[in-house]
Amino acid sequence: MLRSSSSKSSSPDSKDARTKRLTKQTDSLDIAFSVPFVHRLRTTHEVSGQDFQTLLAVLHRGSAGPVKVLLVAEHPVADSSDHVARIQHRLGGSADVQLVRPALLVAGGEAVKNDSQCVQEVLSQINVHDLDRRSYVVAIGGGAMLDAVGYAAAIAHRGIRLVRLPTTTLAQGDSGVGVKNAINQFGKKNWVGTFSVPWAVINDASLLDSLSDRDFCSGFSESVKVALLKSRHEFDWLCEHAESIRNRQMDVATQAIATSCRLHLRHITEGGDPFEMLEARPLDFGHWSAHKLEPITDYAIRHGEAVGIGVAIDCFYSHLKLGFPLSDALRVCHCLAALGLPLWHSSLAPLDRLLGGLEEFRQHLGGRLTITMLRGIGDSVDVHEIETAVMAEAIQMLKAESDAISAASA
Repeated sequence: MLRSSSSKSSSPDSKDARTKRLTKQTDSLDIAFSVPFVHRLRTTHEVSGQDFQTLLAVLHRGSAGPVKVLLVAEHPVADSSDHVARIQHRLGGSADVQLVRPALLVAGGEAVKNDSQCVQEVLSQINVHDLDRRSYVVAIGGGAMLDAVGYAAAIAHRGIRLVRLPTTTLAQGDSGVGVKNAINQFGKKNWVGTFSVPWAVINDASLLDSLSDRDFCSGFSESVKVALLKSRHEFDWLCEHAESIRNRQMDVATQAIATSCRLHLRHITEGGDPFEMLEARPLDFGHWSAHKLEPITDYAIRHGEAVGIGVAIDCFYSHLKLGFPLSDALRVCHCLAALGLPLWHSSLAPLDRLLGGLEEFRQHLGGRLTITMLRGIGDSVDVHEIETAVMAEAIQMLKAESDAISAASA
């Protein structure tokens, strides 16, 4: 017994040895790593016709045979043109594709994000047809619909390949190439969602044909926004060609979309923060008020229209606080107006209601409030507080300029 006791106390399993092992197990280990992504952007003129091969080429065939594809389209797009029917027909006739069902038609516009119905429909179809991580969801629709369908694709099996075919100027120039997928909750924009890089994005000019003039014009507010952040040359070009874009001269409009898309995509892929983990979110310039204005108006205002107003407000605030040239702030207003975008909405008053968007924006960012403003075109700066009195003055300056532009065009 004594020998056994003595042997036990000196064995590797003694109390001291176990303590040392436990101590080692609690050592910290931080390993930085990166995950490679490929963002595939294609530009076509008629993806349902002569350019269909571009879509087929991004649907990589698996070793097990044809790839499963769930086609999801926005009702208004399917109802107003034959593009969805033609794409469905050609996918169904391809030997490399197993189209699991006729196109699933879902609602469009911001309403599609205000509940989980669309997400549940897509999840149900993914389940019923046994799609897996090597399958594809091909989504044809506007930015809101792409957000909702993308969210479903991102959470099914923790990620099914998503191919986006944006059908609005707003989605083609901005959100279609983004990595956000989300729906609204608690009356707040994009409160539920995730980040997921789309497998591919195809910007097709023919898909814009059925847009109303209002929806066609509203997307170019994001073009103005990203040009102000990135390039005076591109902003000047937009100002010079705003009337042509408004009149739907497609060679000019598609060039504006391509530039906006390129500037957004470069920021996402080269800016060092694709999943928005840092404080600053430059691409959300003008969005703190836009995101509040939309629910205040019960989404009667388009997202692009709200962004245009928000950009103009923040340009005037930047002038008052940071010395952004007044001449450039006024040019922004004239450019937006020439593009056919409104500069004012009655819901901007009372100011207290609009300023509630700052706290919601802070929560959305996480941590302290960080708002991107401008010292000059292409020269942004982050601020961490907004002076209410100065913001009120900025909004009054916008109201005065909006009235002046309206009177001049009457």
